[in-house]
Amino acid sequence: MRQIVLDTETTGLEPSAGHRIIEIGCVELVDRRRSERFFHQYLQPDRDIDSDAVDVHGITNEFLADKPRFADIAEDFLEFIRGAELVIHNAPFDVGFLNHELALWKGDGQKIESYCRILDTLVLARELHPGQRNSLDALCKRYEVDNSHRDRHGALLDAEILADVYLRMTGGQVTLVLDADPGQNAAGGPVQRLRPTDREPLPVVVATEQEREEHERYLANMEAQLGGTASLWRRWEAAEPAAAAPDRS
Repeated sequence: MRQIVLDTETTGLEPSAGHRIIEIGCVELVDRRRSERFFHQYLQPDRDIDSDAVDVHGITNEFLADKPRFADIAEDFLEFIRGAELVIHNAPFDVGFLNHELALWKGDGQKIESYCRILDTLVLARELHPGQRNSLDALCKRYEVDNSHRDRHGALLDAEILADVYLRMTGGQVTLVLDADPGQNAAGGPVQRLRPTDREPLPVVVATEQEREEHERYLANMEAQLGGTASLWRRWEAAEPAAAAPDRS
């Protein structure tokens, strides 16, 4: 599973008023782990930046004077995100600006949604924490993600912080395939099993009573954060009752 956590900074709030993207920051998650790949680019918007926007991100017209335009980096950007799931906080804002840039670049009606799926972490946070503040700063505090170095907004910095928040908010779990054919891999082909003949039998370590109690507390806390939704572990136990209750005699 490949996900791209994305954030942008802009000259103002409304692409319909001619505002443009001036910074794109992306970090890659592969199977819910940060990879070493990222995409970061400042952009020349060919217009002035609103003073209120400068107060938020600190990016000035002078700084961007020698930076490339969106058209110069569009192919590289689309290649980086193509086929992934974009993870964005308040996705309509960033997606609206990205689609505006695509329209100015090619004018062929292509939208960012044709390249990627979109996951809005603001919508997810509101489902998990209704009636509470769900800004990125509030989520950092709630999930104990360090954002002390975030004096101002920055696309790459905010994408890195959001990646940590998203992983904690979704419980740190990797999707388990519960009902797949055990004789097939994820692509539907046959599973090739390699059995080394010179390996000693692996030891079986059984959890202590204290460890099992701590595990139950962890699951209960995680499910409470997910609004009572059963964790994947519980679903696995329900699907495999025999495996969930090994013989401890």
